Amino acid sequence: MRRSRLVVFISSLLLAAGAALTGAAAAQASEAAAATGYVALGDSYSSGVGAGSYIGSSGDCKRSTKAYPYLWNAAHAPSSFTFAACSGAETGDVLASQLGGLSSSTGLVSITIGGNDAGFADVMTTCVFSSDSTCLSRINTAKAYVSSTLPGKLDTVYSTISSKAPNAQVVVLGYPRFYKLGTWCIGLSETKRAAINDAADFLDSAIAQRAAGHGFAFGDVRSTFGGHEICSGSSWLHSVNWLNIGESYHPTASGQSGGYLPVLTNAA
Repeated sequence: MRRSRLVVFISSLLLAAGAALTGAAAAQASEAAAATGYVALGDSYSSGVGAGSYIGSSGDCKRSTKAYPYLWNAAHAPSSFTFAACSGAETGDVLASQLGGLSSSTGLVSITIGGNDAGFADVMTTCVFSSDSTCLSRINTAKAYVSSTLPGKLDTVYSTISSKAPNAQVVVLGYPRFYKLGTWCIGLSETKRAAINDAADFLDSAIAQRAAGHGFAFGDVRSTFGGHEICSGSSWLHSVNWLNIGESYHPTASGQSGGYLPVLTNAA
């Protein structure tokens, strides 16, 4: 008799525990299913510098209605949309001022980040105005930073995104190669162009590796920009724009809609 009562008691405990776990799982699944908000983070490649049609209220962040996050939002109508990407942003800026829109209801996060940390603007300025050897030296300095320091900064950003948006699919987008090689083109030497393309590959590889380490999708835009690099005759990237220097080496509106948007759409 005592044994029967013990069995009944233990069975009751197991059933209660199972019900509690089932209820928790159901609640978690419901919360995840409701997570449909979209938050767009990152630098100028996500804000849309170079695409024009900047939103006045975005100020120096230069968020564009032709940027891929804005286009994705218009096409998919998520439950909420936070466009936080900002021109010039580094990893520290994302942590300091871009994460306020993240929550358990966030279903999708996109981000481009790392280029400014690695000194993108200074690399291009050096290569435009200096010799081949000086350009290559500056690129090597940037690559050393990407190898030694950038991974830790990316890890901090990615871990924070995960903690603040636990139900989100996170898509980390990379950067395109800038130049079509092997063709005549006014501007930088072939040596500089090849080195800049190699640096883009190096940066993308580092970003992709850290994204994978956090279980994030990596959106590789090098294939979609293929055939539309500077010197291709059908470029989706600005070369040096002397009338608006800040738009130099950034995607055009076509680069945002044809180069970035399809990659995000496929990854999301």
